[in-house]
Amino acid sequence: MSEKIKLNKMNFPFETEIILENTAALLRPLEISDFNNLVKIATENKGLFKFFPKTADSETLLKDYLDKAMEERKNKTRYHFIIFDKKKNAYAGSTGFLNISNADSRVEIGSTWIGKDFQRTGLNRNCKFLLLSYAFEQLGAERVELKTDERNTTSRNAIEKIGGKFEGILRSHTLMHDGFRRNTVYYGILKDEWKDLKANFKIDQGPNL
Repeated sequence: MSEKIKLNKMNFPFETEIILENTAALLRPLEISDFNNLVKIATENKGLFKFFPKTADSETLLKDYLDKAMEERKNKTRYHFIIFDKKKNAYAGSTGFLNISNADSRVEIGSTWIGKDFQRTGLNRNCKFLLLSYAFEQLGAERVELKTDERNTTSRNAIEKIGGKFEGILRSHTLMHDGFRRNTVYYGILKDEWKDLKANFKIDQGPNL
C-alpha cells in the first residue's frame, strides 16, 4: 500500500482581528466605521481607481465598497485592511488578502489603494512586506499571487521590485467600471523564494513604491 502524502493545508483565520505592523505601517481589519477615515482619500484623489474594476470615488460608492468588504470577510473569500501610516500619523488607504484558497494554500495580495500624499514614500513596500511575511510565515501559504491591469506600469514595476515573477497575461479578462475590458497581468511568489526575497527586501528606505 502506498504511503499517503501529508498535506499541510492553510487555515485562514477570518474570525481573528489580524494586526500587522512595523515602524512605518500598521494594518488592521477594515470596518464600516472607517468611512470617515477614508472618505477624503477616496473622493479627492483623482484617478485613484482608474485601474480598478470597481471604483469608490464618491461617498455612496465608498459605502458600497465597505459593505462589500464586510460581506467578503463574512463569506470567507477576502480579508481587507485599512492602512495607517505611522510616520505621517494618518490613515492612507486600504489593501487586502483576496481569492483566499485554504485547500490550495494560496492567497492573493491586492485591492490596494493609497492616497497620493502617501505614494512613493515607502509605505506600500512596507505594507507588502507585512502581508507577505504573514502569508508565508504565519499562514504557511505555498504561493502568493499579485495581479494588475496590463496598462498599469506603475503597479507592474512595483510588483517586480518586490520579487513578483511575471507569469502571463490573461486577455480580455476583467470588465472595468468604465466598460473597458482589461488584460490582466499575473505575478507570483512561492514559499521557497520568500527567504531570499525577505533578506533583500528594502523597507523604510523611501522613496521606493
